[in-house]
Amino acid sequence: MQNAGRAWVFGDNIDTDQLAPGIYMKRPIEEIARHCLEAADPHFAGSVGQGDIVVGGRNFGMGSSREQAPQALRHLGVSAVLAPSFGGIFYRNALNLGLLALVCPEAGKITAGDRIALEPENGKVHNLTRNEIYACEPIPMHLTELVRAGGLVPYLERRRAS
Repeated sequence: MQNAGRAWVFGDNIDTDQLAPGIYMKRPIEEIARHCLEAADPHFAGSVGQGDIVVGGRNFGMGSSREQAPQALRHLGVSAVLAPSFGGIFYRNALNLGLLALVCPEAGKITAGDRIALEPENGKVHNLTRNEIYACEPIPMHLTELVRAGGLVPYLERRRAS
């Protein structure tokens, strides 16, 4: 799997309330996504493109267990999230919902707008803009397949059908 996209960079401690603001939680995912990360960057939801990659700081996705946080990112077309560390529940929810999440200690070297490509199975992040490679924790093949399938439910449905 090789994902490539433009980097959107955010700082430390981006919580699930910034990703999926509580005031919109009873609304459809389309509405929640329109407000994704607006507290950190009011233009993010309207400007992020299909295949773009969110680069967070430490503890990305901390806070409540709301599944809408990774769902909002996926709805907007984000293909992956990189961060030096994640809130544990966000990390599991992201993978289970088909959003690639990579632990990348060197994520801080990436700047907004950099074009980056990912090799999750090999634990590599290629910064195509700077011609640099950063190490990340490799994703085991079964989790890579789960993300490729679109999340846990589609993955299990495919396995059951075969």
